[in-house]
Amino acid sequence: MTTSSLGLIAGLLLGIAAAAGGLTGFVVALILGVAGYLIGGQRDGEFDLSTLFPGRRRG
Repeated sequence: MTTSSLGLIAGLLLGIAAAAGGLTGFVVALILGVAGYLIGGQRDGEFDLSTLFPGRRRG
């Protein structure tokens, strides 16, 4: 699946969330979408989230 296809699906889902839940539903869907993108990027190795959250370092 191409990036543009994923963007289209994400846009459609956010549109449905906005229509069904109003502004609050849209904001919740947007926050969850960003969280999913960050977690997926971390798993794929695109970026390292551990630099954003200093704390205990694993060995």
